[in-house]
Amino acid sequence: LVGLRVVFTNVDFRYCIFDAAYLRNCTFESCDFTGCRFINSNLVGSAFNGCKFDYATFEKTQIDTDILQNGCPSSENLKLKFARSLRTNYQQLGDAKAANKAISIELKATEDHLHKAWSSKESYYRKKYKGLVRVSLFAEWLEFKLLDFIWGNGESAYKLFRAVFLVLLLIAMYDVVNYGDPNVVSDYWSSFIKSPQILFGINGTSEYSGAFLALVFATRLVMFGFFMS
Repeated sequence: LVGLRVVFTNVDFRYCIFDAAYLRNCTFESCDFTGCRFINSNLVGSAFNGCKFDYATFEKTQIDTDILQNGCPSSENLKLKFARSLRTNYQQLGDAKAANKAISIELKATEDHLHKAWSSKESYYRKKYKGLVRVSLFAEWLEFKLLDFIWGNGESAYKLFRAVFLVLLLIAMYDVVNYGDPNVVSDYWSSFIKSPQILFGINGTSEYSGAFLALVFATRLVMFGFFMS
């Protein structure tokens, strides 16, 4: 399929396979792409207005990131699959910036989907997720929120450094309460200055309990894992 600056209006493309299609600078108005597969295609400059992309997938297809804003399905579970497919597609093309945009939408849709799966009173979620399944989804949502707080699920350096800062604060508080004077402000500052040495086990940790040092060591391993992933 080849087209340049063509306008498609109310066309039903459901379950079509666009393999090596060339559709540059085209306009698609209210078209239905449900279940479509886009493979090795070029859709650069094309606009999709009011189109439906439920269950659509993309592989090595050049397409503008605008589709992430105006082409996402309305339901969260379909939106995350749509964004995930585009994220993989952009990664295949080596477009890191576009992949990051897709990841942000995928993460937001995942959070919304998990939250609705255990809390929503909508009939779709109540029929699909029942009993212990809702409990497991609640646990999965909590894990997602925790990881999001710690490091933004791998997409936020700010949150990761914030988590490190909070760990240093906790270490400093422990040091002041157990080995300093909580009524002396300077002790808090000196303990905070010393906290990186404690966290990384550099020196001066012999006076601390084994349980505390083991907890610090485990925290250090987890932090290194986050930084390396």
